[in-house]
Amino acid sequence: MSEITREEVEHLAGLARIALTDDEVTSLTAELSHIVEAIATIREVAGDDVPATSHPVPMANVLRPDVVGETLTHEQAFAGAPSHDGERFRVSAILGEEQ
Repeated sequence: MSEITREEVEHLAGLARIALTDDEVTSLTAELSHIVEAIATIREVAGDDVPATSHPVPMANVLRPDVVGETLTHEQAFAGAPSHDGERFRVSAILGEEQ
């Protein structure tokens, strides 16, 4: 498996909008490379006869029946809204730039 590069760490930090110093990029590059190596070692040991697991104990969701109930009118929903156009809530943009 290939080693993680500085460029990959910088690219991921950019996607996550995390500002990293040069020291942090260097540190994370080494740490992520070690993690990738550890995963590669586990893959070598785990054969096809070992089932993949995400939890050691079986889990099940506890769900209630989906029953239709009373809903808010537009007026009730918009009553506490700082801004709306009668059909939708108005909110400010959060990203500030296009991807």
